[in-house]
Amino acid sequence: MKIALEELGEKELKPLYEDESKLVFGSIFTDRMFTMHYANKEWNESRIERYRSFNLDPSSCVFHYSQEIFEGLKAYAAEDGRILLFRPDQNAKRMNRSAERLVMPTIPEEDIIQAITELVLAEKRWLPKQPGTSLYIRPTMIATEAFLGVHPSSEYIFYIIISPVGAYYKGGFKPIKLYVEDIFVRSNIGGVGDVKTGGNYAASLMAGHKAQQKGFSQVLWLDGRERKYVEEVGAMNMFFVYGNKLVTPMLTGSILPGITRASVLELAKYLGLETEERLISIDEVIEGINSGTITEAFGSGTAAVISPVGSLYYKEKDYFINNEQVGPVTQRLYDKLVNIQYGREKDPFGWVREIGRY
Repeated sequence: MKIALEELGEKELKPLYEDESKLVFGSIFTDRMFTMHYANKEWNESRIERYRSFNLDPSSCVFHYSQEIFEGLKAYAAEDGRILLFRPDQNAKRMNRSAERLVMPTIPEEDIIQAITELVLAEKRWLPKQPGTSLYIRPTMIATEAFLGVHPSSEYIFYIIISPVGAYYKGGFKPIKLYVEDIFVRSNIGGVGDVKTGGNYAASLMAGHKAQQKGFSQVLWLDGRERKYVEEVGAMNMFFVYGNKLVTPMLTGSILPGITRASVLELAKYLGLETEERLISIDEVIEGINSGTITEAFGSGTAAVISPVGSLYYKEKDYFINNEQVGPVTQRLYDKLVNIQYGREKDPFGWVREIGRY
């Protein structure tokens, strides 16, 4: 794929952030973006151009029928000057799975990775270097055909934007408190809960808002049919530690197959832990916390990598895990995974891809 690059003069560049320690998630965006257009059944006009707004018709399909998908991954600054991506091939594969589910055109995986790579290299002056910082990369596809009618669009824009982000745990690696939601649901089997589309996140807002008003960090979702089985935590996958065994909900069709989730499972096996993917009822979780058989719990996702869980609130009662302390398994998995992502430790899996130097 040939990508046109718009050159920007020194005076056209945005002011760079002044303090990497004050970077927050998704609030600053780089000078350029990648765009590509789909019409007449083919992709064309691949460009890295100035970050700009889109001019869309008010009847565009994305506004009315939510044909929209996205991905999330990061570029990391290794201490030796390398710029690293973590498993971008998996993001490209999942993007195309999402596209197929929403009847949108797919893109060759190598073209997605090429676009990400060339954009990151064009914008590498924005790459923060402090521990825990990174460039967050958001590939997105939206339906742009102007019409009112429930059918797939014939026109799309695929674009990629980049945001420098700070360390997720500014106050330290501390456990969070979860509110177990047993009324609202995030997704049902047969829906689109297993792909990355904006509607899933819109459906989660009410429960998340309610939980935050009550003083909780995130929602622990239960299944949509019986309100019985644990699914996701916020926008992350959920894990429970039973001594030397790591257990996570099986992918039933309503849970997003997280790339960090898959990495945690593979890493756990490499470190000698037993892993299991199965249905986990909330009653089993509560009993496991009470009996001490569940020794740790955490969520996994791109933004946080691993987020330790210190307590659950279910049916008007708190349940505390490991005295609200980060457990050794959680800490070990987090340290190992982050060190691989930043190139501080050998990558035994071939997950990290070097794309250039800063």
